[in-house]
Formats: sequence, structure tokens, C-alpha cells
Amino acid sequence: MNTKDIILSLRIKAGLSQDELAEKVYVTRQAVSRWENGETTPNVETLKLLSKLFNVSINTLLGSPRQLICQCCGMPLEDTNISKEKDGLFNEEYCKWCYADGEYMYHDMDTLIDVCVGHMANDKFGPQEVREYMKELLPTLNYWKQYKNLAGAEQFEAFKQKLMDEINALQIEGMPKVEKLNALVGGYINLEYTLPNGKKEKLLKDEATYLGCQLQCEFGSGRCFGVAANMDFILVCTYEENGENPELVIYKKR
Repeated sequence: MNTKDIILSLRIKAGLSQDELAEKVYVTRQAVSRWENGETTPNVETLKLLSKLFNVSINTLLGSPRQLICQCCGMPLEDTNISKEKDGLFNEEYCKWCYADGEYMYHDMDTLIDVCVGHMANDKFGPQEVREYMKELLPTLNYWKQYKNLAGAEQFEAFKQKLMDEINALQIEGMPKVEKLNALVGGYINLEYTLPNGKKEKLLKDEATYLGCQLQCEFGSGRCFGVAANMDFILVCTYEENGENPELVIYKKR
């Protein structure tokens, strides 16, 4: 179906006249008439209003010109499973299980893979097959894709090993050997540090994805080490429970 037919169908299904629809999306009746005659198409802001009003995605309003998949887990997206923002607008990047009410549900790739294995494994595809498939797929999705020059799981794992070797070579006192790095979203680990000049600053980007982990301090002080790294730098910090009282240990360009 074309946009003109979709808007007409949704308006009739909702029991709205052209005048009533126009009032709800802040346009004239003539504008609605032109949409339904195929003379014009609603602009982006009006499409958002129509999407929220009719509870369908903008992709649907435009005649589904592209196949949407969740950019976190890879699930095909339909109007029934697309996520929404707190204001009720569709977020057509994610499914409602990976993103809900303005919050990302997964900050660790391995955790998501475990969940997917539990839901996807069956008589045709066993747990190990699903796990290998997800390890290949997830690094290609926008939510996790921080490493554009890496192609496939083998290179991704090789890059993680190289990072771990570099981190362990720092020989930070009291920090155990790093043996595993997970994909972590910046907003989940972006602590604020007091710099030598007295200023407080966050050094990560909330929307970016990093490789990192948490390790218990070997001195039994109740503090943890936090590690975050990417192609450009390695960051190591310490903090108390729930990220309280963070202290920057090292921020090293690679």
C-alpha cells in the first residue's frame, strides 16, 4: 500500500473525518486531503504525530519501504514489537525488549546472547549454533558496532585479546588479571572523575560502546576496578559499590 492509502485506511478505521484528523496533527483539512489524494506526503514531524496517533511506525505509514531489525538483538521489527520512548513515540531502531521507556535493557553482549540462546534454541538449531550465530550477528548491529574495521567474530575476539594483553601489561597494583571483556554501553559505566586540575569530568560517551569489565581489588578494600577501552584508549578506575567515589587510575591513549 502507498502512504495515501495507508493514511486513508487508518483515518477511517479510527472513525475520524478529515477535519478531525487535521485538528489532531495541527494541519489543515486540505493538507489531509492532499495526503489521501497522493499529491503530497506528511513531513517528518507530522509523520511522528500520525505514528503516535494511530499507534503504527513511520515505516508502516510510508508503506514499509525497508525491513526493520532491532539494532541490539537483530529481531525483525513490526508495529507490535517496536520500542517506544517515554513520550509514546516509536523508536524504530529497537525492539521493546531491548529498549523500553527510554532505557537500554542490555549493557553486556554476553548477557544478551545467553537470553537469546534460551529463547531461540530448538530441535533445528541447538544452543551452540544459536550462540555462534549471535556472536557473528551482534557486532554488526549499530548498538554494539564500535569497531567498524573488524569483520566477523574471529577478528573481534582477536582485538579483545590484544586489548587484554595491553591492559595486563600495565601491571596495576591490586588489580587481578583481565581474562574477559564484555561490550558495555557508555551510559552504563560513564563515571565522573575529579581531574588533577580540580575539575570533574566524564571521559566516555554515553551513546558509544566500549569493551570493559569489573574486577574486585586484591587488597580486600571493598573497592572494585573498572576497565573500559576501545581502539583509541584504555581507561582504568576504582570505585566503591554502585560506582560511588570513583577515582581515575589511568587513561592511556593507544
